[in-house]
Amino acid sequence: MTIQATVCFILRDNEVLLLKKSKGLFGQGKWNAPGGKILPNEEPQTCAVREVFEETGIIVENTEQIGLLHFYNNSQRENPDWIVHAFLAHQSIGVPIDGREGRLKWFKIDALPFDEMWEDDQYWCRLALEGTRLEGWFYFSGDFENLIDHRIEVKPPPNQIEE
Repeated sequence: MTIQATVCFILRDNEVLLLKKSKGLFGQGKWNAPGGKILPNEEPQTCAVREVFEETGIIVENTEQIGLLHFYNNSQRENPDWIVHAFLAHQSIGVPIDGREGRLKWFKIDALPFDEMWEDDQYWCRLALEGTRLEGWFYFSGDFENLIDHRIEVKPPPNQIEE
């Protein structure tokens, strides 16, 4: 069964807030945007706002969905294990507070710690942080340890009609 989740990149000037996942959690030791599983009957945007607050203590405003990411494990290509709705938050209220989910840190957008992030992030994060709407498909082996294939499609802005 496919798990639906969110990530939300909180922007400040030329920086983005990332969370280094605590030991014992999915993604432990990796930097990632705050986010988590979508609850039953919850909208992705509502989940993104909720997860950001739970993991950082920050209230985000003006979120925009920037991407839809499909993650497959162990080479299967029929049903994704995860579908992740990626958001940008252009406004936030509050000061980040480390919690049980992990440690928070602001990074310059042009100096992201890709060597300590999920392997797929190097292919789509910069595009998303620049405001490019996208959809991505990522195929992993070894319990999401090794990226073996990927595809990214850039999408038109929501107000642009495709012909």
